[in-house]
Amino acid sequence: MLSLLLQMGAETETGMKRRRGCLQCSKEDFVRGESFQSWGNYKKALAQTGPRFKDRLLARSDEVAEVQDLKLRSENDMKRTLTWWDLTWFGFGAVIGAGIFVLTGEQAKINAGPSIVLSYVVSGFSAMLSVFCYTEFAVEIPVAGGSFAYLRVELGDFAAFIAAANIVLEGLIGGAAVARTWTSYFATLLNHKPNDFRIHVSSLADNYNLLDPIAVVILALTALLAIRSTRATSYLNWIATVINTCVILFVIVAAFAHANTQNLTPFLPYGPKGVFRAAAIVYFAYGGFDAIATMAEETKNPSRDIPLGLLVSMSLITVIYCLMALALCMMQNYKQLDENAAFSIAFGGAGMHWAKYLVALGALKGMTTVLLVGTVGQARYITHIARTHMIPPWFALVNEYTGTPINATLVMTSATACVALFSSLDVLASLLSVSTLFIFMMMAVALLVRRHYVKGKTSTTHLQLLIAFILVIVCSSVATAAYWALSDGWVGYAVSVPVWLIATGGMAAYVPQQRNPKVWGVPLVPWLPSMSIAINVFLMGSLDSQSFVRFGICSGVMLIYYVFFGLHATYDVAHLPSEKDASKAIATSDVENSESSNTGAF
Repeated sequence: MLSLLLQMGAETETGMKRRRGCLQCSKEDFVRGESFQSWGNYKKALAQTGPRFKDRLLARSDEVAEVQDLKLRSENDMKRTLTWWDLTWFGFGAVIGAGIFVLTGEQAKINAGPSIVLSYVVSGFSAMLSVFCYTEFAVEIPVAGGSFAYLRVELGDFAAFIAAANIVLEGLIGGAAVARTWTSYFATLLNHKPNDFRIHVSSLADNYNLLDPIAVVILALTALLAIRSTRATSYLNWIATVINTCVILFVIVAAFAHANTQNLTPFLPYGPKGVFRAAAIVYFAYGGFDAIATMAEETKNPSRDIPLGLLVSMSLITVIYCLMALALCMMQNYKQLDENAAFSIAFGGAGMHWAKYLVALGALKGMTTVLLVGTVGQARYITHIARTHMIPPWFALVNEYTGTPINATLVMTSATACVALFSSLDVLASLLSVSTLFIFMMMAVALLVRRHYVKGKTSTTHLQLLIAFILVIVCSSVATAAYWALSDGWVGYAVSVPVWLIATGGMAAYVPQQRNPKVWGVPLVPWLPSMSIAINVFLMGSLDSQSFVRFGICSGVMLIYYVFFGLHATYDVAHLPSEKDASKAIATSDVENSESSNTGAF
């Protein structure tokens, strides 16, 4: 392995110094741009923070820059090897894991009871609306940056940073949560309690005092697999997901065979609010599908393969989740469900002790593919974010031997492992839901802007109406969510819901659509994107206050980083000729080297 890393880190002089790996680097790899050349320059940049922030707030990228120009900063292209079939199985591998196997039992016991199946229906409907939004963008802007790139084009640089920060947070928390759950099911498989393999440290605070070294090891192994080859990762994911699907089918059939309809009574023990509280948290179980959009640069035919892969996988997953949730609650009373390994313990309680080992093994395979696909997807997010210099450009480098972003993969995995070592699933799942729902809400807003606004074509009046209607849609959605969280009455809905309807209808009637989708488009615009905004915000409002406190702290830290680094780095790229011409210089050098090599061959 050491020899492989040394090979990956080797550098050769070919006109320009091409950095291919993670072992050799220079200052330019981490801080590039006029603002960071000296302390004097940096102080001048800080003094111009206000005007620069205004510039970045209003600046919007264009599709050509995202699809073509930024890719040059990775120095090597990713390899196009994936089809819609690969993406469909990546969808299964990315989504079916810790959420359904752990959160189902936890949320049924704490918040929803047997009505947990309705929670999956609600969160599944919300996820499908977000899938529609993602597919339209992925077809027309097929780059590794996913939602970050889409928001840079439609909402501007600062909005894209907010998304980028939450994407990184989502990746860290999601990977850590799944890795810790992997340990719980591994312990169950070996006839131990879920926390038996964790190290208790009494001096640390609750929810952070059970150290999980196994989670760190499994994250490291998935990172090594993701580094070697995307195609090999796809094959491994396909095999593991097929096995996991067979286990899931067994779980559904066997659970219904041991079902007792009396366990469904009472169906709503915690009322409607419990259903939506659970829906907001089990949304975590649908997280990960956005990683499919980040594989656009490695897909042979993105305009066909990405919509097919996303829609097929997510439709089937929603049906599977609802059946699994219903089967679990019919097999065992919700009050007796285990919060860490519900399905395994439920089968043991039904007398099928041998089956609990099969379930635990299937869960482990599912969570392993979630980690694997998550590692692949998050590394590609990081790669594209680094291409804009919003984070150090060192993260953008793609290795010419493997065709994978090694630097981004290793650093992201290391950070995730640190979180997984300390934090409990309770802390991670709710914070992840806030971050994920927030990103998907922004994506729906971006789609409304994309359809209704084209620079130089949309009139000032129509632009002002569009902004006003979007603000009213968001504010009325927030008002509905807040009233749901704080009141048991109905008067508030009589105001907020009609306002949302009027704003959405007003956009449809008075703001003409300026852009038609080239290949694939979301139907019923603006109604479906507006509904996506409302549902995502509503589910966010169903979470507990501590989730927002943690989210606020994380967001504050991210904004401090942006003010002192990201803002000035991206400003330099946008405005300084030396930075704007750097990627062209790399491309010219590559062409000259290729021609020289071909001449020598003849």
